Amino acid sequence: MLLDPETGKTELVESDPLKQVDFAGARFSEATDELVLTLYYGEHRRRYYRDKGFETDLKWLEGKFPGKEVSIASDTRDEQTWLIAANSDTEPGETYLFDRKTRKLALQFKIREKLPREALASMKPVKYKSSDGLEIPAYLTLPKGVPDKNLPALLIPHGGPWARDFWGYNGLAQFFANRGYAVLSPNFRGSTGYGKKFLDAGNKEWGKKMQDDVTWGVKYLVAEGIADPKKVGILGGSYGGYATLAGVTFTPDVYAAAVDIVGPSNLITLLESIPPYWEPIRKLFYERMGDPNTPEGKALLTERSPLTYANKITTPLLVVQGANDPRVNKREADQIVIALRDRGYPVEYLLAPDEGHGFARPVNNMALYMSAEKFLAKHLNGRYQEGGTPEVVARLKEITVDPKTVVLAKKVDANAVGLPKTAVDLQPGTYKYKAKIVAGGQEIAMDMSTIIKEDNGKWIATGTMQSAMGDATDVSTLDKGTLVVSKRTIKQGPATIEVNFAGNKATGTMNMNGQDRPISADLGGPIFADAAASEMTIAALPLAEGYTTTFRNFDVRKQKEKLLQLKVVGAESVTVPAGTFDTYKVELSSADGGADKQTLWIAKDSRKPVKMTATLAEMGGATITQEMVP
Repeated sequence: MLLDPETGKTELVESDPLKQVDFAGARFSEATDELVLTLYYGEHRRRYYRDKGFETDLKWLEGKFPGKEVSIASDTRDEQTWLIAANSDTEPGETYLFDRKTRKLALQFKIREKLPREALASMKPVKYKSSDGLEIPAYLTLPKGVPDKNLPALLIPHGGPWARDFWGYNGLAQFFANRGYAVLSPNFRGSTGYGKKFLDAGNKEWGKKMQDDVTWGVKYLVAEGIADPKKVGILGGSYGGYATLAGVTFTPDVYAAAVDIVGPSNLITLLESIPPYWEPIRKLFYERMGDPNTPEGKALLTERSPLTYANKITTPLLVVQGANDPRVNKREADQIVIALRDRGYPVEYLLAPDEGHGFARPVNNMALYMSAEKFLAKHLNGRYQEGGTPEVVARLKEITVDPKTVVLAKKVDANAVGLPKTAVDLQPGTYKYKAKIVAGGQEIAMDMSTIIKEDNGKWIATGTMQSAMGDATDVSTLDKGTLVVSKRTIKQGPATIEVNFAGNKATGTMNMNGQDRPISADLGGPIFADAAASEMTIAALPLAEGYTTTFRNFDVRKQKEKLLQLKVVGAESVTVPAGTFDTYKVELSSADGGADKQTLWIAKDSRKPVKMTATLAEMGGATITQEMVP
């Protein structure tokens, strides 16, 4: 569509000539600004040309790379030299420099160059009818070199769910096809790219018709004689993990094995995890899934949550969880494991302490799939490769949890949480720290400081952070003596957050890019050891070995209170840039099922926080270390 920003009028330029899929993209000339081609993705990519020169050269290139999709990755300003990429289901990608005048091609590099292309399996588009007759597009990857009859099969529903699978190189499909499985990747209703009607057909159909689309994929494979009905498995991550859990919960006789990778089992807590900066699309989530704020919506979400029926799962299950997952509560993964274990059904559990919603570290991913291939081979009779590099073998051992040891930590009764009594008051002054965040193998250095001063009978704590990512300030007001937080103001980039705490209510505003959004939340009691000066507040408690207490923080991201458990676990001598100190080692963890985990070292004599480490759940298990400097 063309949009006139002054009048608001639109003009249709083009839609899919085949009336199958959404418009996928366009290319404009760098030299003339004219539209040269449009793109659509059906079973394969389709291009429609508006420029004869581009059409001639791209079709010539396609002739040079038969069976591959050729794309322009980059070009010179005069558009006479292109950097082109060619890829397919059996070609991860090769990049060439192309001279349009001479039509010379010069290979630059290949992706995954050590991967033998001749060993890769072809992927073909297929279609089948679902329970209500809706046609479901999918991709089928069959193992190479064996007859495609009576094979063990693996369904791999994609994540999102508002996404889709495409034809092309798919590492996961190739891996399991190599292990002897027929791999089906269904684009179930609710997948994007197939038009609004197909997308909206998934509304409020989690666990129902969206799940039927996956189940009928199994029926298709069996009807075609491709799959052995007794050797069908399902594996998926995020929404694909939900579809895995829904599959073994709602259709337990369909699957002989399942691998759930960070799949949400409780749709209500999943929606509660939506952060305020996603607020504009919260209503869309409610429309697509159900509104937990209405009786009928809450009932629907409960009914479609696999956790509700965890005691009905009988399929052998491998559960994969990141300890710091902000979307999928670890406690709920534990419950799924316990439900199978206690009834004597096969269950295995991987828990990575340094991951969040999905595994980011390569060693963890390798360990995951080393475990998954062996698990599936055990139950579906596929192939697997024993062993691996020493690092991966060791890591798998570290993240493997014996289901016998899984115990649900008792949630603290929020009504029983009061206000910890301090032993001393805050100490005015400036506390300076060097800090670093480690995420995905990269380090981000930061300078941090907290200034505490008295103002009109209150403590004012101002925290500042300076880094390559930008600067931030966090100012909090605390009552003298009790150290209860009464006000907090955060400023970072385009965001300003102001919250007042009074009368068991949190009220305020969150301003993002000039737009105000209200903050209003009920609290069960006063907010303590939160925001700037939180470490100094903890240092003011009557710390001693074995000391424990519980208190409230306010999660600004979720706009709800959270409970934290504090315990002094010992005494240690700690050396930081500011010197060597005899300290209390203090551990903080969630008391209500969250992913919070933090360790503080408080100097015994001065009661100054000299070191802190924490896991950042919102950054997928990244860690932050903070040390006092002179």
